Amino acid sequence: MIEVEVSAVVNQTEDIEMVAIAIVNIFHGFELDLDESMQKPRLMGFGEISSLKVIHELFRKERVLDTARKQLEIGRSIDRMSTHFIINKQVAFVNHLNFPAEEEPLGSIHITIKAGSEDELDSLIDWLAPPTEEGIPQFEIDITQVKCWNKGI
Repeated sequence: MIEVEVSAVVNQTEDIEMVAIAIVNIFHGFELDLDESMQKPRLMGFGEISSLKVIHELFRKERVLDTARKQLEIGRSIDRMSTHFIINKQVAFVNHLNFPAEEEPLGSIHITIKAGSEDELDSLIDWLAPPTEEGIPQFEIDITQVKCWNKGI
């Protein structure tokens, strides 16, 4: 089962609604909650594989499949059943993607994707950002071909 967690710090200089828009522009269907238990408030949302459809499309529209795949692989956990990456909050607000090299001064949007197995995460990464040759995907799989899809997600 694929689980998606998205979060972003809301700085004092930022409007909570604007940060929420940045998140839901990229991750449709998320209900966001404000966690004020930490030093800085944080908007958090949880979803499933279907909440990744927009980012799947943006990876292709923005022509960042190679970069996206690299970020997904770099962020893999030791057990290889989850991955973590960040995207620029301000760029997401205008419906685009940018992968910053590190956490930005105003904070980035953090995305964690968890799978039930290494194979399941491999399949999801192949759907989100397949390997390319000269920028062209070597293959494309449908969301229904991701191994977890048939488990009722």
